[in-house]
Amino acid sequence: MHEDVAEATTPSTTPAPDPLTTPRLFGYNAPMTKSCTPGFFPIDNDPPPPTTRATKPDTIVLRGASISLTSDVGAAFVADCARNREKIFSDSELREKYQIDDKAWTEIIANKALRLAVSIECQRRILNNDASREGAARQFTKAPAVLGKILENEQISPRSRIAAAQELRASAATGADRPSNEVDRIHIVINLGADERVVVDAPANPTPPRGISDGEDDPW
Repeated sequence: MHEDVAEATTPSTTPAPDPLTTPRLFGYNAPMTKSCTPGFFPIDNDPPPPTTRATKPDTIVLRGASISLTSDVGAAFVADCARNREKIFSDSELREKYQIDDKAWTEIIANKALRLAVSIECQRRILNNDASREGAARQFTKAPAVLGKILENEQISPRSRIAAAQELRASAATGADRPSNEVDRIHIVINLGADERVVVDAPANPTPPRGISDGEDDPW
């Protein structure tokens, strides 16, 4: 009996785990499985495809109608706005041409797409020399008035007045040296021998004389 008690009370030789050195798992959760519950978004679901929206083309309102900037009328308006920025067209000239009232003018000024298109058009006009050519032509229209004042001023030297008159004459004759409405002609030379030849020189599209039928109405 004493032996059984001794065996029962014999301490175990296996050491107890030390809480300071034994690793423990904190915050461990079981792996999450994909759920099919409606309204629940699991972690492993694929993201939704991106949504696309149809963008409306940039437009402006002219004479009560919506005009696209890429249309012919819109492109012409953008070009005139570029001339307005280059001081070739004034605000009043631009508004009178397109019949723009105060409300539409305020909306046009605040249109960012139009301002960007005008900037691009100004760069294009600078590169292809349209801006300087039209600006010079605009300034040249003031030359006759200045030359006229010089010509009429008796206090200026006669040489300067004569030079002004010559410039005015040259300006007035600009385009006079251009060929008039020339008509294409046909020139044919036929050599018959023995110093004989036939020369035909006539317009390419001759006009039939009045009162002579061309034969289409001839009953015979």
